[in-house]
Amino acid sequence: MPSFVLIPVYIALMITPLVLSFGQDLPARGLRNDLASGLALVAFTILLVEFVLSGRFRVISRRIGSDVSMRWHQLLARGAIVLAVAHPFLYSAPYAPARPWDPTRAETLLMRADYLLAGTLALALLVPFVLTAIYRDQLSYRYETWRRMHGIGAGLIVGLVAVHALIGGRYSAQGPLAAYWVALLAIAAASLLFVYALKPLSQLRHRYRVASLERIAERTWEVVLEPDGGEAMTFRAGQFVWLNIGHSPFSLDENPFSIATAPGDRPRIGFLIKEVGDFTRSLGAVEPATHAYIDGPHGHLTIDGRQADGIALIAGGVGLAPLMSIARQMRHDGDSRPVVLVYGNRTAEQIAYRAELDDMSRAMDMRVEHVLSEPPEGWSGRTGMIDEPQLAAIFGGRPDPRWLYVLCGPPGMLRAAENALRGLGVAPNRILSERFVYD
Repeated sequence: MPSFVLIPVYIALMITPLVLSFGQDLPARGLRNDLASGLALVAFTILLVEFVLSGRFRVISRRIGSDVSMRWHQLLARGAIVLAVAHPFLYSAPYAPARPWDPTRAETLLMRADYLLAGTLALALLVPFVLTAIYRDQLSYRYETWRRMHGIGAGLIVGLVAVHALIGGRYSAQGPLAAYWVALLAIAAASLLFVYALKPLSQLRHRYRVASLERIAERTWEVVLEPDGGEAMTFRAGQFVWLNIGHSPFSLDENPFSIATAPGDRPRIGFLIKEVGDFTRSLGAVEPATHAYIDGPHGHLTIDGRQADGIALIAGGVGLAPLMSIARQMRHDGDSRPVVLVYGNRTAEQIAYRAELDDMSRAMDMRVEHVLSEPPEGWSGRTGMIDEPQLAAIFGGRPDPRWLYVLCGPPGMLRAAENALRGLGVAPNRILSERFVYD
């Protein structure tokens, strides 16, 4: 399915419950009441489709990018909460027992305890559910704990909404629309089954082990895996995986890391990991031959199939990992295009693969520009931030519009570098990046 088809498909899913409710030919009951029902129908559809958007399905992510599908997931969840909260307050019809002369409830809303309780609980849970997702980084508990709570909360909310809709919804309780909800609920359930059961079962058959673990820079480790029997995963330079080291594949102890080795280095698959969280701070305790599992590959930060006269790689910190994979694969393939690597760090001790980068700059048409924000005494390289003046100086005043500019790093660095490149005249379609932090 081409990427441009996905948006019309999503819009069609949103419109379908409105069309099905309109086709039921029930008596009109006023604009405000039908608008309130319509908001609820669209909000429920969004909640159900969210299970697919967050399921790491490569049929979606490899077409629009994992970062784009996750951004849709985040924005649409916020849209759903606005629609859901507005929905009960728009009704003008009163809650009342069924009236004999009004079997279709054109004049009243259903007054039934289970129906109202399910809807009220779903709404009460939805608000903190979305807020804890938005402000997850400010919460005190571990990512794995949040993810477990997020999954349980999502299932509980959708279950309550389904009870609310299928028991007492004026339109949703009717045949065609009820069948539509059952179909989407089945797809959501299948998504959960795939992510939490079928995919881990597959990982059991494709297990890896830690081949080496080495500290290569300040608070930065290189972790290299090898297949524990069988074939290594195929991937494209620049992609990432969800990595689980030392835990069951059914656990939620996994984190996303870009692959730093080249496809040509297979069966060895390596990662560049910085100590920043609960898992990464314990890397030094990982023993060789520890079992590991991989979910991937994901991502579209790759130059494969893209036309460019040259490649500019702009990295911040461990954002070097996918760009290192690209550079290594270019060297492996004998790619003769010129390469400029702009590599930003705070201090010189944080520079990873320094000797290899020096060797690559001699072995291929590659120029490495180190940029330090806190340079040591006697530093002869560039200093400051990766901003417009810095990039203008590196690329001779104006970057070549025929090159491809591949970026990876912290959110602030990405925003600054993207804005700088556009300010220097680089077309947006020549800038390639993936961003997973937005707020």
